[in-house]
Amino acid sequence: MNSHKNARLTFEGRKLLVQRIATLGLMPAAEAAGISPRTARKLLQRFEQHGERGLLDRSSRPARTRSCLDAQLCERIEQLRRCRMPMRQIARIVGRSVPTVCRLLARLGLSSLKALDPVSAPLRYERDAPGELLHIDTKKLGRIVRPSHRVTGNRRDSVDGAGWEFAHVAIDDHSRLGFVQMHADERKDSAVSFLLAAVAHYGQLGVKIKRLITDNGSAYRSRLFAKTCQALGIKHTFTRPYRPQTNGKAERFIQTCLREWAYGRTWANSAERTAWLPAFLRYYNCERPHCALGHKPPASRLCGNNLLQLDI
Repeated sequence: MNSHKNARLTFEGRKLLVQRIATLGLMPAAEAAGISPRTARKLLQRFEQHGERGLLDRSSRPARTRSCLDAQLCERIEQLRRCRMPMRQIARIVGRSVPTVCRLLARLGLSSLKALDPVSAPLRYERDAPGELLHIDTKKLGRIVRPSHRVTGNRRDSVDGAGWEFAHVAIDDHSRLGFVQMHADERKDSAVSFLLAAVAHYGQLGVKIKRLITDNGSAYRSRLFAKTCQALGIKHTFTRPYRPQTNGKAERFIQTCLREWAYGRTWANSAERTAWLPAFLRYYNCERPHCALGHKPPASRLCGNNLLQLDI
């Protein structure tokens, strides 16, 4: 019960009114309560019909409202909306107000034009063995000179001209085993150097890389990178343009690195952040549970399940 501040009778006062009517009569009881006989009679009738529940406050909303949209007009509005027509134009065509059209489209779930776009089901895949497919990508990180606005919260507390450094990441499609190296840029020389380091790293774990997928960056499209893949016996494929979901495992691994390593704590400088990278990779590969692997670490899918191999 939510009575307004100027209410003469609350729920308990109405029950007392009904009791007084039974003993004193309608007129004296209404006068004693400071209300009109008509109001007292109305409350008495509610009590006689519904008992004490009838003395509770009722909603001021009318039981029935007149609708200006029949079934035929509702169908026409829905058809116009499915033709991607704006609400105001629909209201002008059907001769109804914009709020009326908005309410109907909200009930139909067509308030946003995104509801008209078909949602494509995500295509999830996984290779059968480690090394069959390696995802590679890069992420630009701000170089840390000292703790600044990200730590202090003051946007003016920034270091101008600090520059950037680039994290080159690789993740195995089957085992989700990750490998990261920091480089000064993301050009073809750095990309080739990282590819050689990644192949050597996975080779020490007994994993031979057979296939590689990257985006369409200039470094990965270079002849030097193509010749390196050919020399290593790796088949190189590319993602569809403007379709980063194709390389989704690398994109998700980058987000984990950002949240749990790169920006997971306060670093004094970039050198300290880079020095902690091997410890983070060891934790990610050997201890951190992965939901796609049944909440087991990526090392659980290596041949022999030898976790000590990763401590290199």
